[in-house]
Amino acid sequence: MFVRAEIDHKLRLVRDLMNRLGLRGILFRKQANFAWLTCGGRNMVGIATEAGVGSILVTPDAQYVLCNSIEAPRLASEERVEDMGYAVRSWPWFEDRERTLAEELAGGSEIGCDMPFADLGNIGADIAPLRWSLTTWEVERYREVGFMTARAIEDTATTIRPGDKECAVVGRLSSALWQNGLDYITIFCAADDRIGGYRHPIATDARVEKRAMLCVNARKWGLIVSLTRFVQFGRVPEEIRRKYDSSVHVDCVLMANTVPGRPVVEAFNKGLEAYKERGFEKEYERHHQGGAIGYEGRDYKVTPTTDAVVRENQAFAWNPTITGAKSEDTILATAHGPEILSRAVTFPTIGLEVCGLPFRRPDILEL
Repeated sequence: MFVRAEIDHKLRLVRDLMNRLGLRGILFRKQANFAWLTCGGRNMVGIATEAGVGSILVTPDAQYVLCNSIEAPRLASEERVEDMGYAVRSWPWFEDRERTLAEELAGGSEIGCDMPFADLGNIGADIAPLRWSLTTWEVERYREVGFMTARAIEDTATTIRPGDKECAVVGRLSSALWQNGLDYITIFCAADDRIGGYRHPIATDARVEKRAMLCVNARKWGLIVSLTRFVQFGRVPEEIRRKYDSSVHVDCVLMANTVPGRPVVEAFNKGLEAYKERGFEKEYERHHQGGAIGYEGRDYKVTPTTDAVVRENQAFAWNPTITGAKSEDTILATAHGPEILSRAVTFPTIGLEVCGLPFRRPDILEL
């Protein structure tokens, strides 16, 4: 599922950076960057590691996949890296050749790397922005990831019953994700009081009684979608309704003000104003508000001092919280307004207008 024009475009970006930094080559070891340069390819064995088991080396006139003899057959045949224009160079698994081979192929030691490795310069902060403005092909893949993730979490939510363990719910969500080849970076289920007690409620043996929250950062083709959904048994209590609706409103304010060409901190400040208007001025201090997303769970979290500018076709996942409530979905920032990539599939929705833009957001599912 690769497009050669997409790969060529990204290699041009890499070589432009290489020229600016005066390097002979750039070595990409991170899973996120391997996926970016291969239209969603996987260089991983363990999903919980930042680095993969195969690297990409880009030089001024060639590009290579470097890996040991264990990984070379799969990367060539299943990830199709040779069809993409990457020459595979491998070594016996019991040798440590990556650093020296990269230097041989680049013709010198002036090589940058996307993470700390050996004695190479870490230029990860220079590489990351290359990924932020997504291509049209990536946007199409992202829409599919958003739909599949929203469907998985919402289908799982409908199966929750009083007495279910949080960890059992997470197990069912994991199964629903993996059926479509989605893995997860982060996954939460919180029952009742744990929703308000912790901003990051890792699933436990606690049992659901009256309500549950499900959150996930799911990944496919390297692209990560972040979203949250709520279930309530019976009618939603008035106080929870007030907090949830306020969280959704703040989220929409953040989305509406995430505009290409504008400093992202402008959206952040508008969000803080919305918290205050709703009577929850200090709630933002209890949890980060989210930020840019894509091939990382968050490329950066937005704070009052963030100096980044929103890019065209850049993905964001804001996640405003008010104790006991949260609103979170993944959007694409475009010149025509925010496009919600993880919009509700089967959940009830709330319609509202914020900053002159119409929104339809997932509501709490009453069971």
